[in-house]
Amino acid sequence: MNLLRASAREAAAASSGCSARVTSARVTSARGVALAPPYTAIDVVGDAIRGSGLLLAAQDVAAAHEGAYTGEVSAAMLVDAGVGLVIVGHSERRHGLGETDAVVLEKVHRAGEAGLQVTLCVGETGDERDAGRAEEVVERQVDAVVDLGRVPLHVAYEPVWAIGTGRTATHEDARSMHAHIRATVAAEALIIQYGGSVKPDNSAALLAQDGVDGLLVGGASLDAASFAAVVPL
Repeated sequence: MNLLRASAREAAAASSGCSARVTSARVTSARGVALAPPYTAIDVVGDAIRGSGLLLAAQDVAAAHEGAYTGEVSAAMLVDAGVGLVIVGHSERRHGLGETDAVVLEKVHRAGEAGLQVTLCVGETGDERDAGRAEEVVERQVDAVVDLGRVPLHVAYEPVWAIGTGRTATHEDARSMHAHIRATVAAEALIIQYGGSVKPDNSAALLAQDGVDGLLVGGASLDAASFAAVVPL
């Protein structure tokens, strides 16, 4: 929950000079740049980036088509608001709000049915990594979304243990897990982004790693100057 409407509009306007290159404020891929503001700022950010080549994204989507789900926002509503991509299964929703693989799958289905692109977030906690289960956990999360071929989807690897904990994921950690994800899906063309505390001082080195196709930018996307250093404007 960051940025009120005015701040989101200003940040989006400052980012609207980005060329379709390799990243996103909250999402980055080899196919371009996407900005994912909070629901309350989707309209003003959409206006700010119109005609810029940036893609408007959302941070989440409801698992249901429609109905009595107070507070939820459906995939159809997002499309109606001009959104083209949605983030599903972010670590903060999985581990902070108890979102399960089954719920993530339903959200991917709803997004795909509405014609939205999907950024599927996967990643292990510190306890899971320390127990030697990192690859097992990430493989389970990827396998839970069984119809990758029917939904325009790419994957973002978030090492939960390296986000705001003081622990640091190495470039080799990123490279090796991306390779494992690609082998699990058996799709060389799959776009895999890295999303573990991406900052201006590590973004270039991360993108230089084999198999790292883009970046999922969190805190660094809240400041236009910081984001500009990650994604040259």
